[in-house]
Amino acid sequence: MLSMLKLLTNVIISVVIALWIGAIAIFSIQNITAVSLNFLLWESIKLPIGVLLSFCVGGGFIIGSLLPFLLQPSKRKQKRPLRSSMNDMSDFDFDN
Repeated sequence: MLSMLKLLTNVIISVVIALWIGAIAIFSIQNITAVSLNFLLWESIKLPIGVLLSFCVGGGFIIGSLLPFLLQPSKRKQKRPLRSSMNDMSDFDFDN
């Protein structure tokens, strides 16, 4: 059952990525006008908007896949073991 859910998750992710790539391709074909980005005093070279969008989506995929590894809690900060919390439960009366 678990492998079936993993397969379904992989299929859904693949379909979403394929739809994004298809949408970018259609958008790129319909908008071939060259644009440049301006930020403060910096101006980029002129690129078709579809190419620029592809770079942005690709960068987002890369950053999104690396972020979980960078934001993992450190192994030094582990929760206290379950046994110590079980010893704390001995204070309660469960014989009712």
